[in-house]
Parts: sequence; structure tokens; C-alpha cells
Amino acid sequence: MRLPESQVAVLEAASATEERTIEQVSEATELKPETVTGAAFNLEDAGLVTVAASETVSYAVTDEGETYADAGLPEVRLYRAALDAGADDAPVPIGEVIGASALDGPEVDIALANYARKGYGEVESGRIGADPGVDPDADREAAALATLVVGDEAGDEDALEQLERRGLVERRERAVRSVTLTDEGVTALMEGVDVAETVDRLTPEMLASGQWQDVEFAAYNVEADAPETRGGKIHILRQTAERVKDTLVGMGFREMDGPHADSEFWINDCLFMPQDHPARTHWDQFALDVPPMADIPEDLIERVRSAHLEGVGEDGDGYHSPWTEEVARGIDLRGHTTSLSMRYLSGHEIGALEPPERFFSVEKVYRNDTLDPTHLLEFFQIEGWVMAEDLSVRDLMGTFEEFYEQFGITDLQFKPHYNPYTEPSFELFGTHPETGELIEIGNSGMFREEVLRPLGVECDVMAWGLALERLLMLMYGFDDIRDVHGTLCDLDLLRETEVLH
Repeated sequence: MRLPESQVAVLEAASATEERTIEQVSEATELKPETVTGAAFNLEDAGLVTVAASETVSYAVTDEGETYADAGLPEVRLYRAALDAGADDAPVPIGEVIGASALDGPEVDIALANYARKGYGEVESGRIGADPGVDPDADREAAALATLVVGDEAGDEDALEQLERRGLVERRERAVRSVTLTDEGVTALMEGVDVAETVDRLTPEMLASGQWQDVEFAAYNVEADAPETRGGKIHILRQTAERVKDTLVGMGFREMDGPHADSEFWINDCLFMPQDHPARTHWDQFALDVPPMADIPEDLIERVRSAHLEGVGEDGDGYHSPWTEEVARGIDLRGHTTSLSMRYLSGHEIGALEPPERFFSVEKVYRNDTLDPTHLLEFFQIEGWVMAEDLSVRDLMGTFEEFYEQFGITDLQFKPHYNPYTEPSFELFGTHPETGELIEIGNSGMFREEVLRPLGVECDVMAWGLALERLLMLMYGFDDIRDVHGTLCDLDLLRETEVLH
């Protein structure tokens, strides 16, 4: 019998009495594991070996787990401090115990979350009690963590499950293949197996010289497993952003860009948002501890200040609330890209503009929101505006219908809304393709006189801010933004989702 060299090596390294793993055979033959795997499957097809597969599970300690293996689990340290404070006789103030335990901020929350769960005692009404019958040295999770740190296997599955849930260990599953000689394989070895001079690929040199006619090519097993290779790719959110840009450019728009950290003047004051508006507190936006912005035209500051305090036009009344230049020059992370619109409409960015003009941006914004399936602390906003004479809400709605139709969304719904900077205003909604629920996808309106006149704009301007992530949800049926964006995103979902064109 004649076989390729790699198959002969694997056949000779295999045993009829015990299973030998691919790694063991690889070490014995000095062949790469993937070469051994391919040869083993070819030998199995020939009936000379059997290939068995099994799953192995191992656990690796994370950096946080290493820290707690050295310093002790937070709940164990809290319990020891509670015992030292006499909490085994009567509950004592929890602040006193936390101070003595030397736990830092996050560790305190972790300790309290696990203290009662493990039966160390009760925490109630600002006081903590300790069960004197508990042995902290017998903590199963601490014992399993210590065992893993020294390289041994921990057999306490319940403890390992808790450690994994807490992020102190990572569970790793791996497929292990092993080979065993069959009776036919033993017979073949006894009768003798010769190495066949084979080649595994056709080269240009073989074609040029005609050598390909005299060589024996190795069989190619299309059913053999191959190592998975995951190449880089553009994130689906970024791909959609680029498609949005192409669509808007095709509709005659030009792109804006500008700073992510900007003054409150451009972010809020130009938008006629009073300085005591709730959305301008730290609960909604991120203020930066940096020097105030100096590069703002003084005449523009004065016109915006006047609009806030006195209003615009004969019937303008303004806001009956304080307005200071100090607040206006403070730096925040932008909560919307409308700050770019203000920079461009004022002529500050690229010079004075004459109608008609169309501009857009698809950029990241930052808001202090509560994380949920439709909200993140940072996300992409599709900003846009059109300046022209005699614009109406009908023009604005028609623009949206044309834009969203390019993405297969034709069931838009509009709802009247209030904004300090647009009048009239309305929100946009689309139907989620999986849940059937209406999803808010944007906000829009006609800029008010109090916004436009201080900027020197004397014609109509219709504007909008649309959510790129919400567009993604309607296009692909995602029901949780966190699956595609952020630290908890589903990598398999991103790899397997086909891009829509």
C-alpha cells in the first residue's frame, strides 16, 4: 500500500489499544495539528483509523479573579471585618464595617451583593450582622478560584458557574479529536506501507515544464474540518453609515464635520434652549473640566444673548431666566450634531451661505441616558438641514419619505412634538419588522425665528436629527442596540449578518 507521507506518519503514530489525540500525534510526528487532522480524516475514509471527537471544558482566571485570589473575595473580607466589629453578637453600623474592611467603591457593591447570598449574615436598615457559625475559610468560590490560580482543575461546578457569572473566570470549550488504529490499519502496517511521492498543489513551474503530467497529486478531502479564519470587516453600523452618506450625497447634500467637544453656545444656546433647561444639566449631558472656549464671535454672542433675554421681533418675549456668557463658553461633549448645523448656518465654519443649501452629517453624539434596548451613552445621529425660500412641513415630510424609501422603509408615521428650537416640530416613527411595534427614529421641524435671526439667516430652514442605530433596527430586525454596538455586542451576530444593499 502506498500513501502520502503525512498519512504514513499518522498511521505509524496511532495505536490500536488507546486513543491518541491530534496534539499527541502532532508531537510524535512533528507535523502541524491541521496536517495531522487532514491525514486522519483521509485514513478514516480508507478504513485504516477511526476518528473520535469530544468536548473539553477548562476555566481561565481573569485579571479581576487574580486580584481577588490574592486579596480575598470582597464578601469574605466584609465578613471578617464584621466579625472584628462584633457583628456576630449584634448588628453594627455598616459604614463602620466597610471602613474597616478597606473595600473600595465597586468592591463594596460586590460584597453586599454576595454577603447574604452566601449566608454570611444580614444587611438591613444600615446595619450588618454576621452569622458566627460560618467558616470563611470554607468558601467554595474562594477555594475554586485558588485552585485555578495554581493551575489545578476545580471540580466544584456550582462554584465555577458562580465565578463565571461574576466575571472572575472564563469558560473555554474545545473540541478534542483522537485517532485509533482499526484492524485494517494494523494489517496494513504489518504488510508494509510505502510513502507515495505526491504533491499537494499545482504550481506555475509544473505547468511550464510539463512536470504535472508525471507527478501524483494528493487527494483533497472536501469534508475534512479546517481551522476557522476570521478576517477583519467593516462593522455593519459603519457600513450603514456610509450608505446613508452616499444616499444623502445623491440627494444633493454636502457633508459637515466639527468638534465632538464643543461649547454650550454652539450646542444649546444657538438652539434657543434656556440655560436652566433640564436637558442642560449633568443628568443629560457630559461637561468637561477644560478651559472655556474663546473662539466665538462677540457679535454673535450678543445676538444670541438678546434672543434669549428679549426675544426676536416685535412680538418676541424671550425667556424670563438668567443667561450668562460664562455658561455659554463652557465645554461639553455634544449631545446632538445640531451644534454643527449652528456653526455652518452662522457662517462661522465655511463662510456665509446663500440659499438654497443642503448639508448633513453622520457623526457620534453623547448623552447621559439610561442603557436599554434603544438607548446608549454614545450613538450616531444623522443630522441634516435644508435652507431655501418658502419651505414647509410638506417639503420636510417628502424628504423623509424619499430618504427612507432608499432603505426599504415606506411606512413612516409622524407625530406632533415640542422642541425649543423648531416650530412646527414632529417625531418620526417606523414599524419594527419583527415585533410590529412603532419605533421612534428621529425628530425634526422648522427652525424658529429665535434660532435663525441671530445666525443671520433670513430664509426658511427645515432640519432633523435621525438615529442611525434605529434605522439599523428597522433594516435588519435587531431588537436591542446593545447587540450591535458597545461592549456587550454579539460578535457572532455581526459576523453572520448579511449586509443589505
